[in-house]
Amino acid sequence: MIQILRKFFRFSGEQRGKFYSAIVISLFHAIFEAIRIPAIAVVLTAIIEDQVTPGTVWTSLGIMLISIIGCTLTRQSMTIRQTIGGYTLTAGKRVEIGERLKYMPMGYFNNNSLGYITSVTTNTCENLQDVATRVIMITLQGVLTTVVITLAVLLYDWRMGLLMMAGLLVFFGINGLMQRKSQQLTPIKTAADSKLVDAVLEYVQGIGVVRSYNLDKTANQTVDQAIRASEDIIYRLEKNFVPYLSLQSFVLKLFGVLMVLVAIALHFYGSLELINCLLMMVASFIIYAQLDAAGGFSALLRLIDLSMDKIDEIFATPVMDAAGKDIVPPTFDLRGEQVSFFYDRQRVIDDVSFILPQGTTTAIVGPSGSGKTTLCHLMARFWDVDSGRITLGGVDVREYTLDSLLKNFSMVFQNVYLFNDTIANNIKFGKSEATMDEVIVAAKKACCHDFIARLPQGYNTVIGEGGATLSGGEKQRLSIARALLKDAPIIILDEATANVDPENEQQLQAALEELTRNKTLVMIAHRLKTVQNADQILVLEGGRIVQRGTHAELTRQRGIYADFINVRQRAIGWKLKTKSI
Repeated sequence: MIQILRKFFRFSGEQRGKFYSAIVISLFHAIFEAIRIPAIAVVLTAIIEDQVTPGTVWTSLGIMLISIIGCTLTRQSMTIRQTIGGYTLTAGKRVEIGERLKYMPMGYFNNNSLGYITSVTTNTCENLQDVATRVIMITLQGVLTTVVITLAVLLYDWRMGLLMMAGLLVFFGINGLMQRKSQQLTPIKTAADSKLVDAVLEYVQGIGVVRSYNLDKTANQTVDQAIRASEDIIYRLEKNFVPYLSLQSFVLKLFGVLMVLVAIALHFYGSLELINCLLMMVASFIIYAQLDAAGGFSALLRLIDLSMDKIDEIFATPVMDAAGKDIVPPTFDLRGEQVSFFYDRQRVIDDVSFILPQGTTTAIVGPSGSGKTTLCHLMARFWDVDSGRITLGGVDVREYTLDSLLKNFSMVFQNVYLFNDTIANNIKFGKSEATMDEVIVAAKKACCHDFIARLPQGYNTVIGEGGATLSGGEKQRLSIARALLKDAPIIILDEATANVDPENEQQLQAALEELTRNKTLVMIAHRLKTVQNADQILVLEGGRIVQRGTHAELTRQRGIYADFINVRQRAIGWKLKTKSI
């Protein structure tokens, strides 16, 4: 328990002061709780000595009133501090996680599911926000209050004090056993939470496929199984904790009864005055009350411990920006020198070298799985190379901070992701400070102003998560508008026109020409007219550059590119023949 409490305060960072001040206030709260016993003692003494007077009553009421007011004020102050500390701590951790995820290698997202990451930022942070601070403070308050009262009783009568301390030792022994059991079961619960989030996200994201293949029952079974698994582990937790919680409560009540019996026995044998005997009997009913409540909450300490570990695990994951500097490249030439890259111990890029001069267009072609997208991602440092290096303006991309590096890149992908926000904010994603006039100019250049103007709220129309309310061509043009507004000197197009419907293709091509004018352009494409005007073409196969040159040069060579051109030309000339009747 003590280790988890210490860990929590280290984890709290800047909010640690609020929790420390809450602990100090809880000490005063414990003192105000304890002075109820002297208030009772004043009345009992007056009754025994048959000297009950209005002064006696007012003295007792005055002490009790001080206790009540003090407890109320200290509890309010504690609650405010722990609430503000808890919410601020969690909000800060969520922001830190979001910031850190921006600088993690893409491999992290391949190795950790969306459900896991979502679970950490939702369920795990929620545990800290709503559970951790209450559990920590209630547990500490219960322990501190009981310790203060025990010390007071120890000074009052050492025999009764030692009996109280024995009760505390037995209580903490049982609590330690419960913590060990919690250590075994809590990781299973958090894993079940992640699987549940994973299953729900997968079901929602794949709802179109589920419906088209009539897999509702099968998909529902996966979600249902995750829900049942979560339900089962929660039941197991409760089933395993109840005996310990009951035993803790029983032990505290048992020692309360023992205090009564020992007080009576000591008085019977003449070693404890009647007033003190009665006082101990009254104290026995309230002395363990706070600790009893704390014992119930302490079962959740292991969950808090694991929650902190999961968040710390994200912060312990190395980021790609640790030693970077803010660099403005002298030129926008891209160069690769004997670049190799492995993914899951499989070589994806194999000893690749290239030069992409500033202001030129380079097309990258090759069969599926040849490493085209990976090579582009390495240029923008989505991953770090395993050997060799890639330079921008003669400077290794690993020497840049990610922010200063990515300022130089705009990317348009085949699969466009738009956020659940207004169209204007989606376009401004690459330049948040842009004015509305700049947004409109970019939209017009990207050939999407007209369809935006026809929407209900124009640029203020909220388009839904992933741009679900727009067609594929409209999303592509918005993505181009976003890149135009950013106005980066290097453009990467990854199959940007692969899935565009014919009626949008002309507009999209016009938008791309506007985007790439006077820029260093790197494009992955399969369409002949997209690559034939490139200044150079890199042909990849098996992660290696097997051919390079212009369209005219490569068509005269035997190899992948010539085969690629022949297949495309045959596809263009292909048509159905109708049989006359």
